[in-house]
Amino acid sequence: MTACAIEPAAEHEDGDAPRAGCAITADGSYAARLAPAGDCWFPERWTLDGPEPYAVPLPSHQPEEPGTEVQPMGDGRVLIRRPTDGRHVFSLLYPTGPGTGELPLGSVQCPEEGTRLRMLPPAPGGDHAFALAVGRRSSAVWLVAGGAFGPEHVAQIPGRCSGGVWLDREGRMLALDRESAGRTKAVVVDLGRGGEVSPLLQIADGSDDRVLLADPDSGLLLIRSDAPSPGRERLGWGVLGSTLPVRFPECLRMPECVVTPFAIQPGQVLTPESCGVALRVDGPVGSWVGVWRPAERQVRHLPAPEGWLAGAGWWTRDGVLQLPYATAEVRCGVAQVEVPEEPGAAVREAESARAKPSETEPPDPVAPRPVPLQQAPLDGLVTK
Repeated sequence: MTACAIEPAAEHEDGDAPRAGCAITADGSYAARLAPAGDCWFPERWTLDGPEPYAVPLPSHQPEEPGTEVQPMGDGRVLIRRPTDGRHVFSLLYPTGPGTGELPLGSVQCPEEGTRLRMLPPAPGGDHAFALAVGRRSSAVWLVAGGAFGPEHVAQIPGRCSGGVWLDREGRMLALDRESAGRTKAVVVDLGRGGEVSPLLQIADGSDDRVLLADPDSGLLLIRSDAPSPGRERLGWGVLGSTLPVRFPECLRMPECVVTPFAIQPGQVLTPESCGVALRVDGPVGSWVGVWRPAERQVRHLPAPEGWLAGAGWWTRDGVLQLPYATAEVRCGVAQVEVPEEPGAAVREAESARAKPSETEPPDPVAPRPVPLQQAPLDGLVTK
């Protein structure tokens, strides 16, 4: 069956991060992936909030086609998107004794040639799911699960969008990276106000600025931009609501590797500098895990567990990194990595930021925005 020879989860489009080996609910209760069965693939749900993780297979009457996506819902069901003949068909899968139950939700049609549709990251709360359809001149956000009457069109954004990061715990504020006039800038889409779009991140007029990850508790943002090195993208960080500039630590610069942040430690409300950040590092010899905190000036490189579902993981509030893996011997496993914070690092980073002189005058005050990083000056942004 040649249709089953390509792993759907491995595909990704330009501008989007490499696709992780599984999707995990925002609270870390469930995960879903397309599991291998010979040369083919079938949906599988992982339960993660019990004493031991366990997997439940959810096979359909035939193997899944390339391009299929799955996403866990907060109630344990699994949302599946199947592309077929210009349409994207959505259903909810759930175990029914020895079989798999399937609740059809409807479909989204993409008649315009070249339009691509993919799932957005699991929304906070777990009772809604969204998808992004990207056309030649505009992008649309669809509510594909949790609505009253099947898929609902909830927002239309001028320009081609990529990425997708939730900025709040309510699943209302969505960050997207919008390409316009040859440049990519992050914008925020307010789904509670009919898809109202406002600027989110603009470090320099001629830079490409993307939001990769956000933590609603602390406001920590991970970004990628070529502002400090035109033509070469760098990883940086900032804080929602802060007037301090975005910073681009030298330790996050790995020229021969692709570095993708995939999880931020929650619960650090007043100390974003102490949040643990998990990094997927793809290099010439494979993939491994990096762990970093803004307050620390080094990345700790760790071997990934055998069978790691690359790019997938979550933090506990007390700083334990959880990495899901699957091998021939262990069908559903979670490796736990404790990474203690360097003593005094957060205090030193905060004091250094307060003492750093400004080389340019800050802009005049403006009306509050969800993320005032758009006005952040570009001085002192590279740190050792």
